[in-house]
Amino acid sequence: MRYFEDLTVGTVWPLGTHTFTAEDIKRFATAFDPQPFHVDEAAAERSHFGRLCASGWHTVSIWMRLNVLNMQRMAQEMQAAGEPLARKGPSPGFEDLKWLKPVHAGDAVTYETEIAARRPSRSRPGWGLVTLRNSGRNQRGELVLTFQSHVFVEMRAAEPTAEADEALADQ
Repeated sequence: MRYFEDLTVGTVWPLGTHTFTAEDIKRFATAFDPQPFHVDEAAAERSHFGRLCASGWHTVSIWMRLNVLNMQRMAQEMQAAGEPLARKGPSPGFEDLKWLKPVHAGDAVTYETEIAARRPSRSRPGWGLVTLRNSGRNQRGELVLTFQSHVFVEMRAAEPTAEADEALADQ
């Protein structure tokens, strides 16, 4: 992770594309969201979705997997280049989650994350709070998923204090 000072509002990170298969949709839904239109193709055809579709939680979990893989890749690239890595703190949550269109079997969703805002933390000296706008678009370019998330990122300018580390651990 880059230091807070090095993060620029408007920066976009492409996370990758995932194609949702009927098997993956059913496997995820059976374990986590067993609605008939997620696990049974015949029932899905009779539903308002018209055919098998992925759970919204499935679409978000794929975003998270691709986001983690992207952060790991960026960290490896930075380490290989000899750049220092900032610590990333906890996420104080997400908001405004919207599933705008169903994701059907065979749909390929391309995910990205954009830095929407950033500010120094008022409660954690040595840390900044970054707001991210996250999205997924299907192969037709239609927005299927949006939400905002937040994460604490270490600042380069101020050395973290023991008190800041303790406050972060209490989060």
